Parts: sequence; C-alpha cells; structure tokens
Amino acid sequence: MTHRTLAALMLTAGLAALAGCASPSVITLNDGREIQTVDAPKYDEASGFYQFKQLDGKATRINKDQVRTVKEL
Repeated sequence: MTHRTLAALMLTAGLAALAGCASPSVITLNDGREIQTVDAPKYDEASGFYQFKQLDGKATRINKDQVRTVKEL
C-alpha cells in the first residue's frame, strides 16, 4: 500500500470511531434540578418518557411533562 492509501484508511477509521462517541447532555427539570447523562436521551412517544443513562451508569426514565429542557454539552 502506498502512504496516501494508508493515511486515507487511518483517517476514515478515526472519523468512524469519533462518530460513535457519546454526546453527554444535561436535562433540566421543571423544579430546577439538572441531571447529567452519558448520552443524548431517547424519547419514547408510546410511553411519553425520556430514557437515558446517568453518569453513574444507572438507567433512568423521566416523564416528558417533568422536563423543561434537554441540552447537549
């Protein structure tokens, strides 16, 4: 392989690895509390809950009506 091909493959592999990284978020509740998440929370329309993992790895669900904002860090 030439140096250009090897460099292009390594760059592609690096970008693919970065694309899979988590995007931590902060959920602000109506009562002012903030919850930090490991990854962006997923909203389940059927149940009306946000699902996410907290920084300690604990899986959590919060009702949409309790959430004021969701911001990516």
